[in-house]
Amino acid sequence: MYKLLVFLFLPILMFSQQQKIEGTVTNAQNEKLALVSVEVFNSENTLLKTLTTNENGGFTLEGISEKTIKLVIKDLEYGTVEKNVDMEKQDELQIVLKKEIQEIQEVVMTRQKPVVKRKIDRLEFNVENSNISSLNAWEILKKTPGVTAGNDVLAIKGSQSILVTINDKKVMLTGDELKSLLENTQGDEVKSVEVITNPPAKYEASGSAVLNIVLKKNKIEGYRGVLYSKYVQSQYAKGVAGLSQYYKKDKLSVMGSYYRGTGTYYREGTDYVNYIEDQTRWISTMNRKDQNKSQNTVNVNLEYEIDSLTNISLNYSGSFSPKSFGTYHVPTLIYNNQNIAESNYLTVNDHNSRSINNSLSFQADRKLNEKSQLTWTNYFAGNNARKYQNVLTYLDFVNQPPKENNFLTNNRSDVQLYSTQADYQWKNEKWELESGAKYSFVKTSSQLDFSDNENGQFQYRADKSNVFDYKEHNFALYSSLAYNPGKWNFKAGLRAEKTDLEGVVSEPYEMNKNDYWKLFPTAYAQYTTESKHQFGLSYGKRISRPSYSWLNPAKSYYNLFSYFQGDPKLKATIIHNLNLTYTWKEWNLDFYYRKELYPSMEISFQEPSTNQLIYHYTNIEKAQAYGLSLYKNFQIKPWWSLSLSENLEHNENYFIGVDDLLYKNKIWNWTSNVSTSFTLDKNSDWKLELGHQYNSPSIQGTFRISGSSSTYLVMNRKFLNKKLEASLFFNDIFRTSGEKISTKYANQDNYFLDYRDTRNFIISLKFNFGNQSVKNTKTIKKADEQDRM
Repeated sequence: MYKLLVFLFLPILMFSQQQKIEGTVTNAQNEKLALVSVEVFNSENTLLKTLTTNENGGFTLEGISEKTIKLVIKDLEYGTVEKNVDMEKQDELQIVLKKEIQEIQEVVMTRQKPVVKRKIDRLEFNVENSNISSLNAWEILKKTPGVTAGNDVLAIKGSQSILVTINDKKVMLTGDELKSLLENTQGDEVKSVEVITNPPAKYEASGSAVLNIVLKKNKIEGYRGVLYSKYVQSQYAKGVAGLSQYYKKDKLSVMGSYYRGTGTYYREGTDYVNYIEDQTRWISTMNRKDQNKSQNTVNVNLEYEIDSLTNISLNYSGSFSPKSFGTYHVPTLIYNNQNIAESNYLTVNDHNSRSINNSLSFQADRKLNEKSQLTWTNYFAGNNARKYQNVLTYLDFVNQPPKENNFLTNNRSDVQLYSTQADYQWKNEKWELESGAKYSFVKTSSQLDFSDNENGQFQYRADKSNVFDYKEHNFALYSSLAYNPGKWNFKAGLRAEKTDLEGVVSEPYEMNKNDYWKLFPTAYAQYTTESKHQFGLSYGKRISRPSYSWLNPAKSYYNLFSYFQGDPKLKATIIHNLNLTYTWKEWNLDFYYRKELYPSMEISFQEPSTNQLIYHYTNIEKAQAYGLSLYKNFQIKPWWSLSLSENLEHNENYFIGVDDLLYKNKIWNWTSNVSTSFTLDKNSDWKLELGHQYNSPSIQGTFRISGSSSTYLVMNRKFLNKKLEASLFFNDIFRTSGEKISTKYANQDNYFLDYRDTRNFIISLKFNFGNQSVKNTKTIKKADEQDRM
């Protein structure tokens, strides 16, 4: 009887059993597409449900009793795809979406990717689909949503404690050297910029946020090249010319580039210092003009596929500036309380410098099976710099005979970094595990030789000279786990870092040692509704270690009455980040809170007893900020778009003043970046972009920084069947980027006006030669190792 009942009801049981089918949505380049709408209809064309693909482009058909269904796959970037599915016969679905061509008012335009894409742990700015790809990497970063570059210092949501990486590899440079490297990195080599306000555990814990520049990979078979030249006219002329070459054949891919720049750099500044003790006012005017006739940038990248499971890559990057030189004439007037210039002195600073930066990396990737892989990365970087100056001062003080003072300084520094890292990754449709370990070692050596002129001869001064040696070992372990069931996405990680450091100062002799363990947790949650409203919440703990140059206590004199000095006892800054995000139809909102304990920064203070103005790096007590950032791209017409990037922030800095009292510096700050882009012909060969950037007044420790703005215009046009591209760029059209940086509390009353010669126009030409079309990649026979997976 039991067997008979089973036999009778078996067809019903089989029919009622609901099938489960996995699917994946990709584009023509086999890139997995997230947040794509998948609508499910029955045979009567009634909508049963709407699904959304996860970060891996995957979706699951389950809980459907229908025998046959119809899928409608929609995305704003691609054409709609319809597919009929037999639930009983279908095992796995592979959906490929293609770009859609529209023709409106005789303008034919290929739909482009959204300029900004929100992921669970980062914001991705796609440069390939923007007119600013004709600029250099520095200008691209300044126009990236959420990034500002006030006073030529990069910041993310008001924080300057950021880590800059290229293809996830740390860039050792800071300040002017970092700017120079990025200015010589061409925009057409950049694929995207990732703004990571809460970096996952895989990234080293340094910096409050990570700014990762993703360079393009060579996907074109054969040989091709790019000739590039750029002319810049600001106060003085500058230029860059170079060649990039690419070769790809089967398993081998090689890229090499060389760029050489030359020009004259200019910067205007005026210092004002008020001494209330003797009621005098000191005003110095310094217009800096430096020539650099040879800036060289080299990049070589080699990738080789050993077999279908193993890939290796080798990269070398170098920048060489053999000599930058200039002579500054800096007059200083000293006014008494009747506003009469009763004293003065003239500083003549004759100087030159050179810098050499090299980095070499090797990476090996090995697929262990279909779900897991192992990556081993080794990285070496070296930075060697020298700066020489001869400072002559003519003094004419009231009630004193005129006299001269002359001193020489020779500053040499050498930084070497080595790191090795192993990463393991395992993932399936819903789970992803990452784990790894990293060891790094840094060694720096700095030497300052000071000599002054006594009785017509230069004498070495040991009390003003200095040798500083610094070593740092860092060992890290991390693990993170992500779960992507569909509408919900979760990710959490933990990173542990042990740091051992030692700094030795020669004059006066001092040794500083420290070692510590720190834990850095991260957590993310993201929810996407059926109508594509996306909500995210994330938390991360970070550490910002001082730059190596900040630790050097040697006094680097600008002139007889002003110098810069680091501090070997600087503490590392602990940072807590909390972010709440919302995304819908290219609306991107980010509510954030940041707390920093002992942030390190540059401040200035005046010493009345010696009339010296001293700039030095120090830790302030704490800082905190909260705010809202907004980004939206409006596609007004197929040929016309408008982008808004806004950030409103309340910032507070607490510092101990020279009078040992606690001060609070606070402000509301607003940064705005508005741009509009036009495609002027039907082949998308002629594009124009107009933009305006505004920064309201801000703070940094003891400083209050005035507002500034900049208006720019970019136009590029392609000729000769897209082989030749010409670009024209006008920057800071109205010369409004200058800033006033002031300090005023207790007996401190000083400010300086700073303008960095940002008003310019740029003409660039780029010529593509060789094979420019993507061919179908050969199917590579599976290796024996893969058959055993």
